[in-house]
Amino acid sequence: MSLYIFILLIAIVAFLLVTVVMVQNPKGGGLDSNFGGGGANMFGGVQQTTDFLDKATWFLFGLLVVLILVSNAAIMSTNDNDISPAQQAIENHIPTADEQQKPMPNPIIPANKPDKK
Repeated sequence: MSLYIFILLIAIVAFLLVTVVMVQNPKGGGLDSNFGGGGANMFGGVQQTTDFLDKATWFLFGLLVVLILVSNAAIMSTNDNDISPAQQAIENHIPTADEQQKPMPNPIIPANKPDKK
């Protein structure tokens, strides 16, 4: 259950990170100054908007890395008694007659062609 929560949180943070990065323009005057009409003045100017977007980018990046590491640790720390459904399917799989291992047929090796001169 916690795996699905981590996946959802990672997807939300990744979406927000992509959105914040797309709003920025490293040379200035990009979408951040035009985003939402006169929204740049809402934060006190274009410079403060750029600073806010820069800090938001780093914060979301750090949060994404932390969520990925924590979710990986949560997956790795599961008890040995808790077997995932995929692992159960692999262990309980009984091969059918078509999946039984059959001997390999002898390969057909083409005869050497004489060199044309």
